[in-house]
Amino acid sequence: MVTTTISIDEMAETLKLLAHPMRLTILALLKEKEMCVCDIVDILETTQPNASQHLKKLKGGGLVNETRRSQWIYYSLSVEDKPYLKEIIEQLPSMRGKIQSLHCNDCC
Repeated sequence: MVTTTISIDEMAETLKLLAHPMRLTILALLKEKEMCVCDIVDILETTQPNASQHLKKLKGGGLVNETRRSQWIYYSLSVEDKPYLKEIIEQLPSMRGKIQSLHCNDCC
């Protein structure tokens, strides 16, 4: 178990990130599996720049990691150092159905 001392201000900034439905949905998706931005765009039915902006904010807040593989960037959940988010993440609705219905379009 990771024990981290976090200030109220740091916690408030992290929780502000969760105040947007799209960012919460992205976290729900990444709770299920690592994903590339093109898959996130397809599931959320949004534009790539919009999804990328939300992912950038989540990454800046330390909630997601990115890994480059060839020309593609894959995103994964990164909240191990934020135990106060554990219950929130667990309560997010399952996105398995949306992920399984994703039409593979060979974007990545």
